[in-house]
Amino acid sequence: MTVHGPADGWVEGPDGRRFWGRAGAAGLLAVDAADRVLLQHRVEWSHFGGTWGLPGGARDFDETAVAGALREAGEEAAVPADALRLRSESVLDLGFWSYTTVVAAVTRDFDPVISDAESLELRWVPRAELDVLPLHPGLAASWPGLRAQLDDDVHLVVDGANVVGSRPDGWWRDRAGGAARLLGSLADALAVGLPARLLSDAPPEGPGAATSWWPTTTVVLEGEARRAPDVDGLTVRRAPGEGDDAIVVEVEQRVAAAVGAGATPRVVVVTADRGLADRVRAAGGAVVGPRRLLDLLG
Repeated sequence: MTVHGPADGWVEGPDGRRFWGRAGAAGLLAVDAADRVLLQHRVEWSHFGGTWGLPGGARDFDETAVAGALREAGEEAAVPADALRLRSESVLDLGFWSYTTVVAAVTRDFDPVISDAESLELRWVPRAELDVLPLHPGLAASWPGLRAQLDDDVHLVVDGANVVGSRPDGWWRDRAGGAARLLGSLADALAVGLPARLLSDAPPEGPGAATSWWPTTTVVLEGEARRAPDVDGLTVRRAPGEGDDAIVVEVEQRVAAAVGAGATPRVVVVTADRGLADRVRAAGGAVVGPRRLLDLLG
């Protein structure tokens, strides 16, 4: 494998195993609308040559795992970053080395192109057929956990009034301003992904389990808070009446859409309102408290 930059190189573990990428590595699991995964048939001289894996490679020291995965996929397979919507990521952390799998949905069709010497072939493989290919050992080990993520339709619904009211920062003097601060902080957090612990009490388990998500996110505002401006990356619902009613409708619609598409609905509502929480659970959603979100947003 040719060394191109300071982060390219082998890392050796205590047991003698070697891993590529002095700053760790990252790969892209892209899934298109036909439920096909983009795979790379690795050249024989590469690490685990002859197997099928994900486009990816060593991260630079100064880049995030997402940036590294997208850059490597662009360099190896001409994958356009603007044709993808981030869904989740899974981190394998060995302490001395890490590999991050970035899962993304394809939003517009493109033809992958072999762009360097590391690929024998690039192919869109139906998800059901991955198990019959000789997979890279890392992908084979993590595939059950990654495959489970592809069936999850994850949505976050935020009870704006309840969350803003949970932090005594003077919001009562300017409800629209308090809502705007929440929207801005949430959009910033979504730009880098939300940790899985925000959406579930259960910690990630097993190889390939999601450690972060990029859920579609809706914030429901009511009363004077409805004057807060829209923010890119979020859907803002301005309830004409009670915000609770709008939240329940949002949950019902998201659950029905996921079931209709054959996906597993995961709709998580952030609220401390017990009455609303009961209605959300009855509609098929889950509930987490505002403190969990506020601690993340700082």
